[in-house]
Amino acid sequence: MMKNSHVRFLWGMDPKEFTYPNNKEPDLNDPILRAKLAKGMGHNYYGEPAWPNDLLYIFPVVILGTIACNVGLAVLEPSMIGEPADPFATPLEILPEWYFFPVFQILRTVPNKLLGVLLMVSVPTGLLTVPFLENVNKFQNPFRGPVATTVFLIDIAVALWLGIRATLPIDKSLTLGLF
Repeated sequence: MMKNSHVRFLWGMDPKEFTYPNNKEPDLNDPILRAKLAKGMGHNYYGEPAWPNDLLYIFPVVILGTIACNVGLAVLEPSMIGEPADPFATPLEILPEWYFFPVFQILRTVPNKLLGVLLMVSVPTGLLTVPFLENVNKFQNPFRGPVATTVFLIDIAVALWLGIRATLPIDKSLTLGLF
């Protein structure tokens, strides 16, 4: 009798009356299910666990496949990375690799070296403060934070602006050659 009362409490019906539905859609009119979903407990019922399914069986295959493709392309179609270096010729303009353009532009345009170094240190320091400024609920999507999104968009715009300016001569880099 006690067992049936527990089943009746959980399922809302007598176990003898219970039949499995043809569809697997949850009954959203069920008050117990609605209470669990309101508490955020419903997300664990969907999908599959990452361990061991993804981490043990899929990731190594993808990683080894990527390495095999890269090695195969390098062996079958070897290509030089760039022009061979000439130790007796100096290039007209020495530029760093493209991913260092924004930092190079900061160091090139700021007259004081200490100020340039402080500006470069302020970038990661400012990025580290963003999570503390954001007021995010632990159940909220972290990619929808307005502060983080705004900081990301401004950072991308400034990095592109500095990177484009670094490719121009110093006299034109301050105005992008427009004036």
